[in-house]
Amino acid sequence: MGFNCGIVGLPNVGKSTLFNAITAAGAEASNYPFCTIEPNVGVVPVPDPRLDAIARIYRPAKVVPTTIEFVDIAGLVRGASTGEGLGNQFLSHIREVDAIAHVVRCFDNPDVVHVDGSVDPRRDIEVIETELILKDLETVERRLGDAQKRSKAGEKKARVEADVLARIKAHLGSGRLARYVSVETAEESSLMRDLHLLTRKPVMYVCNVSERDVSRGNAYVDVVREVAAREEALVVTISAAVEAEVAEFPADERGVFLRGLGMEESGLSKVIHQGYALLHLITFFTVGPKEARAWTVPSGARAPEAAGTIHSDFEKGFIRAEVMSFEDLHACGTEHAVRERGLLRIEGREYVVKDGDVMYVRFAV
Repeated sequence: MGFNCGIVGLPNVGKSTLFNAITAAGAEASNYPFCTIEPNVGVVPVPDPRLDAIARIYRPAKVVPTTIEFVDIAGLVRGASTGEGLGNQFLSHIREVDAIAHVVRCFDNPDVVHVDGSVDPRRDIEVIETELILKDLETVERRLGDAQKRSKAGEKKARVEADVLARIKAHLGSGRLARYVSVETAEESSLMRDLHLLTRKPVMYVCNVSERDVSRGNAYVDVVREVAAREEALVVTISAAVEAEVAEFPADERGVFLRGLGMEESGLSKVIHQGYALLHLITFFTVGPKEARAWTVPSGARAPEAAGTIHSDFEKGFIRAEVMSFEDLHACGTEHAVRERGLLRIEGREYVVKDGDVMYVRFAV
């Protein structure tokens, strides 16, 4: 699994249209399997031309991409933090995701009623953020009450925990997101992770525009970019309506359709690429006669950690990794040619895996 991404937004912003379109497109684009785990959860393959090129070189029996899980979060309305709409369901899902794709309506259409009567991206973003902050406050206050009880009972560690939680509560109470809480020690960092605060998750804003604005943006998108710049968030501009059309085309015709609209890639690809950047993820590959596969690891991962994503025994018994870059493999045309030119490297435990590495792991158990 590459990562999982929760799609959030107010009603009628195109959130579910986008979810349905990108999961359908992802399932069909490279003829990879698609599964719906729940009615609002879909797993799609991550499109990667490098994996396709590796498969053409080796012709393995099976090609397995890494995947991304999209979760269509329901119930985001004013009062979601107190259970309005499907607030509880929304919150239980969003706690589990790695990143949030916040879909913001950036189009005018009198036939699609806005829940607040007008299109205003800044206000809409604030509504969602307020609900998340309120729910985070509830989480912190509950944990703070417990820590204060333990502190009164004489537990020294609880006293420190209560002080940190009080600081977080004050921060959230001022209307600020948890991602901007200053974390000063390893213990504070651990506590923040344990809280699973919603507003600490990385966010990308997905501006849903009309078809005519998909390649150029509009004034609404400019507003979202201003908000994102303040929050150090990423912005993707897509058209859910266009994505729905793309999903209906045969895979080999989609590129022509997109180029006709002035687009180089689909909305799915944009969201995935930005998601990888947001979470600082990279992809490496393994290949053999039976299978060519893509794997996702955090940027900075060392060789044993990458090996552990393949199988835990590979990390425990790691000896070395034989590594070549995709660029060298693609340029040489065959692994044999890579070896002949001395471009296949032997790397040890301290090697930091690079995006596009093709690896053979040697291990012993």
